[in-house]
Amino acid sequence: MLISPPAAVEYIRFLPEIILSIFGTLLMVLNPLIRKHGSSIFGNISILGLVAALLGAIYADGQVGQAFSRMIVNDDFANFFRVLVIAIGIVIVLGSYEFLSRERADTGEFHSLILFSVAGQCIMVSSNDLILIFIGLEISSIATYILAGYLRDDRRANEAAIKYFLLGSFATAFFLYGISLIYGTTGSTNLTDIHVFLSSPSRPLLLVGVSAALMLVGLTFKVSGAPFQVWAPDVYQGAPSPVSAFLSAGPKAAAFAVFLRIFLTAFPSISHQWWPVVWISALLSMTIGNFAALTQSNIKRMLAYSSIAHAGYVLVAITAHSDIGAAAAMFYLAAYACMNVGAFIVVSHIAGKGEKHVGISDFKGLGVRQPITAALLTIFLLSLVGVPLTGGFFGKFYIFQAALQSNMIWLTVLGLLNSAVAAYYYLRIIGAMYMQEAVASTPVPQPLPRSTRFALLLPALGTIILGVFPSAVLDFAIKSANFLK
Repeated sequence: MLISPPAAVEYIRFLPEIILSIFGTLLMVLNPLIRKHGSSIFGNISILGLVAALLGAIYADGQVGQAFSRMIVNDDFANFFRVLVIAIGIVIVLGSYEFLSRERADTGEFHSLILFSVAGQCIMVSSNDLILIFIGLEISSIATYILAGYLRDDRRANEAAIKYFLLGSFATAFFLYGISLIYGTTGSTNLTDIHVFLSSPSRPLLLVGVSAALMLVGLTFKVSGAPFQVWAPDVYQGAPSPVSAFLSAGPKAAAFAVFLRIFLTAFPSISHQWWPVVWISALLSMTIGNFAALTQSNIKRMLAYSSIAHAGYVLVAITAHSDIGAAAAMFYLAAYACMNVGAFIVVSHIAGKGEKHVGISDFKGLGVRQPITAALLTIFLLSLVGVPLTGGFFGKFYIFQAALQSNMIWLTVLGLLNSAVAAYYYLRIIGAMYMQEAVASTPVPQPLPRSTRFALLLPALGTIILGVFPSAVLDFAIKSANFLK
């Protein structure tokens, strides 16, 4: 049987991924040619590629439909997450200029890996086929494994990369085995076809439930949800700070998009099987993350446990298994990306060469020494707490509202109690900045470079806009969630 070549519109629906792949390859080719002529060129090319991909995603939004034998679906849901992960990539590259220059590690490989990872995430969020989801997941994961160990002479980075690779490969095997079982059961890896098959009364519930459970294991690992969260603290602490910021936002957002796409598109008919498991994972993630963060003195490790807790909040929205829950998860992921990436960039700036100053005590007196940096970090931390007029507040509000509408009263109550616990360790950092004086051993922060200022200003504006005008993003998220049916 002859297969007709793809139409031009199909390439438009896949335009962001094409642009990112071209620029990622270009950076690898140019690396040995221009490395000696100025390292900032790599970052500039990377920003150019990401901005072009962002424009490509916006342009592709007008060409809703499927492509490449229904493996790609270009809809509002996919473009929401495309724009989100590409925007995260832009902020990460801007925030990495100072770090890479300070560590004398600015090469084309770093930026190329960022672009390839973002390309993999874009493939994940726009896929309508489990095989293509797996390919996108691996493209993104392999790039991040290397990025975690990017500083090859740093033992902490090497340890982080090895742990991340070994545990990540283990989780990927679960996900792939789940795909093989669902293919053997339904005869297809297309999510729409799987949904149609499972809607029939003669569906084999046991085998389908096992395959869904295996895929749930792999995705829960990728979002650092309990009980598969053990890798996150060590990896976030050992990896370079810009990479930790990237891991906490980009791959997590893409994995949650896949989570929503698979379980709300292919498996809604068996929600009674996966719903209790996600309920328990959400509660464990919130509780383990928040209570473990209370005892941390290393701020990168504290933010890692915080990331586990926030994964639990998003899982609460998924547990609601409704359009409102999906929209709340999407809004929260956008708000979380702003506040968490911003916090990590401040940590990267304060840490200094070799990232020696990452203790909470190193932030003492920052409000006096560098008031603008302290004010920006305060905005991010208050949003992480969930203070009104920040994106974090409305994110949690919509999540718990969706949970209440689904009659999950106990999970809502426990989630609110966890949010109260989290306030302590975030406010402890603010207290160190404004209420404690710096001692002789406290590092003197360098002035903020222009690139770092932009990298902090963008997420700060995003955090405030989502807190003051949340309806614009939420309305689009609600509209996008309808495409999951």
